[in-house]
Amino acid sequence: MKVVSNSGPLIALAKVGKLYVLRELFGKIIIPRAVWVEVVEKGRGKPGSDEVASAEWIEVVDVKDKLGVDILRSEIEIGEAEAIVLAKELEADLILLDEKIPRIIAKSLGLNVTGSLAVLFLAWRRGLIDEDMGDLLRELRSKGVYFSDEVVKALKEKYART
Repeated sequence: MKVVSNSGPLIALAKVGKLYVLRELFGKIIIPRAVWVEVVEKGRGKPGSDEVASAEWIEVVDVKDKLGVDILRSEIEIGEAEAIVLAKELEADLILLDEKIPRIIAKSLGLNVTGSLAVLFLAWRRGLIDEDMGDLLRELRSKGVYFSDEVVKALKEKYART
């Protein structure tokens, strides 16, 4: 399974010590160079920096379609633009994005999109996370990760343990 990620999900999962669930769920994660620069180089000392730098299961790939990235840059950040273009180039099975506008763009281009919270719920449902999801969601919010109650409700219904 080819999975491309933007920086947001990597940082959010690292903030709560759950970056490892990406490896458990998907094996390998592919990130564009701009995401590496944002998380590891510019983000040195911040959540996710050391974890991403040392994760042998995260592969950095350079985007070929620079014009596509430039076009998207008028609407979204460079890491998001490179992640979307790279996902298209690689014909990725999934792209991890948390922000609304990049998600809309990715879906309009035919990409399968999910975000940090859905990854956490899926990992929880598969038994990769033992903590109470309510506690984990409160911890995410306390560390500056924004998400709506409506999204949480939808994910609880979708990923309810049976």
